[in-house]
Amino acid sequence: MASDPLLVRARGLWEELAGVPVSFASAGGVNVVVSPKSALCPPGWLGAVALGGSALMTVPNERAALIVSDALARLSVEVLMDGESVREVLPVARMLGPATLAYVSAEGFRRAGTGAVTVAQLPADHPDLRRLEETAGQQDAGEAALDEITSPAFVVHEQGRAIAAAGYRTWPSRTAHICVLTAPRARGRGLARVAGSAAVSHALGAGLLPQWRARPLASRRVAAALGFTELGSQLSLELA
Repeated sequence: MASDPLLVRARGLWEELAGVPVSFASAGGVNVVVSPKSALCPPGWLGAVALGGSALMTVPNERAALIVSDALARLSVEVLMDGESVREVLPVARMLGPATLAYVSAEGFRRAGTGAVTVAQLPADHPDLRRLEETAGQQDAGEAALDEITSPAFVVHEQGRAIAAAGYRTWPSRTAHICVLTAPRARGRGLARVAGSAAVSHALGAGLLPQWRARPLASRRVAAALGFTELGSQLSLELA
C-alpha cells in the first residue's frame, strides 16, 4: 500500500502540515515530533494522523513528548486512533475526532448523475450559502465549513432556496479539502452526492487531490459513492 499514489500524496500533505521535518513511521508504528506550530491540531494540542497503517503525531512541547512516548510503548496505531481507547493510556481533557480521511483520483472518481436536479455555480460568499448554514444549524454548518471554501460553490436550489451546497478549500500540497452541507429537511435524497460530485469534478479539473474528512457515517457513504478510498484517520487531543 505504501506505493499507492493516493497514499503517497496524502502522506506528503500531512507531513507538510506537521510544520517540522517528519515522516510517517514504518508499518504499524507512530513517529512523534515536537511542533508548536503544527497544523494537525489546535494550538497546544496533540495531533495524530494515521494513513496506510502508520502514523505521525505532533506535540506542542517536550513535556507532552515524554508523556506520549511513555504511552506509545503500550499503543498500536489502531488504539491510538480509537477515541475511547486512547483515554485509557493518556490524560485527555478534550478530543476532536477521530475523523476518517478519504481520497480519490481522477481514474477512481464516480461522477454522480444529476437527473432532474440542477447544480448552480455561485461565488463562495453568496448569501444563499449563509442562509443554508443558518437553516442547518451552528454545529452542522461548523462541521461543513462552507464559509472557508476558496473554490466556487456548487448549489442545489428548491423553491428559490439553497438546500445543498459543496465546495473546497485549497490546502497545501495541491489538496482540495471538500466541504458539503445539506439542509435538514432535504437529507436522504442524494443531494450531498450531487453537489459534492460537482465540487470534486472541479478540483480534479484543477489538478488537485480531493480530500474528504468525515465523522458521520452518512458522510462517509457519500464519499464512498463518489469513489473515495478511506486511507486513515485524524485525531486531536488536549492533555489534562
